[in-house]
Amino acid sequence: MDKLLITGGAALRGQVPASGSKNAALPILAATLLADAPVTLGNIPHLRDITTTLELLGRMGACLTLQDDMGVEVQPRPLKSFAAPYELVKTMRASILVLGPLLARYGRADVSLPGGCAIGARPVNLHIQGLRAMGAEIGVEAGYIRARAQRLRGARLVMDTVSVTGTENLLMAATLAEGETLIENAAREPEVVDLADFLSALGARIEGAGTDRIHVQGVDGLGGASYRVMPDRIETGTFLVAAAMTGGRVTVRQTRADCLDAVIHKLREAGAEIDVDANSITLDMQGRRPRAVDIHTAPYPAFPTDMQAQFCALNCIAEGVGTLTETIFENRFMHVPELQRMGADIRIEGNVAICRGVERLTAAPVMATDLRASAGLVLAGLAASGDTLVDRVYHLDRGYDSIEEKLAALGAGIRRIPGRSGSLTTTP
Repeated sequence: MDKLLITGGAALRGQVPASGSKNAALPILAATLLADAPVTLGNIPHLRDITTTLELLGRMGACLTLQDDMGVEVQPRPLKSFAAPYELVKTMRASILVLGPLLARYGRADVSLPGGCAIGARPVNLHIQGLRAMGAEIGVEAGYIRARAQRLRGARLVMDTVSVTGTENLLMAATLAEGETLIENAAREPEVVDLADFLSALGARIEGAGTDRIHVQGVDGLGGASYRVMPDRIETGTFLVAAAMTGGRVTVRQTRADCLDAVIHKLREAGAEIDVDANSITLDMQGRRPRAVDIHTAPYPAFPTDMQAQFCALNCIAEGVGTLTETIFENRFMHVPELQRMGADIRIEGNVAICRGVERLTAAPVMATDLRASAGLVLAGLAASGDTLVDRVYHLDRGYDSIEEKLAALGAGIRRIPGRSGSLTTTP
């Protein structure tokens, strides 16, 4: 397995581009199954989960052409398979997103129950209940969701809890359903809006995306379009926290500040000076030590759970005491024992992590347990004394496009150690 070797202590400075959003690109790629004409997608990030999704679409029979500028062209043609097999999607929970499109357009889907990060239960009951309400016959057998339908029918769908993937799956299914569908208690995340904008570009009739009530008037078919995926707000936030933790000054380009209000507010509370414009965010810490902040995760537009581990790392070296309350996933403090190995003073009480900042972390070998935890450990290594070795960075590769190259360009001492050869590869 690849590892990252990080020499801490350098203040990050410079500019870095944000990649396309992983959490927007995955449902949009699944939505290409609905199109009757060619689709061209731009700003697709180069990530393991994206590669897995492209392989899944290819196995089903989709005709894919990869372009040099991180673009993907999808040519419509009849599928030869309607299954998402376990051996391919076991590491990626977003595989569930092909369920709605396959059922809506082809009337059948056999989708393995999803895998992914071990950060807590992610039930698929919301997806199943919603599709059943639209007329689908669904059973769960031998670890697979087996769904069949003629044409889906519009329905009023009330989500028991806010679910991003649940909202996305039902939204995609509703575009080709007969009649009107109302999704209530819908997720409001920017990635849901990006998916709705893409579907609208194909000819879908959608109103209310970005609110908790989405109206969809089903159509008989969807065409093609060219579409550019939104920038990744979590990657953007991660680089901003890295700058804050190292006392540096970093500008993230090709991004959107309007999707990061809660994160920017907390960074300013931590003492950072932040300037924003139409497509960039600049954070200047002016060499100061950050102040500890209190975080409470909740669905958008509140503070995102995907930034909790990064702010946990920030609080570890901040001045004062900060609390992090995790309300989305019940097992998302697995990075805490690894941070404690580096000298962090953290106490867990239920779903609350209480961090008393220390002036400096000390490098140690640590192990990533999930995608965002791995980002938190990398940030801790950037602010630690000595050389930190982060193991299991395949988690990191699922959600961050060339993170070691981007950090190195900002002045970080970081290099990847390939797992197979054991030799050191230095990132310039």
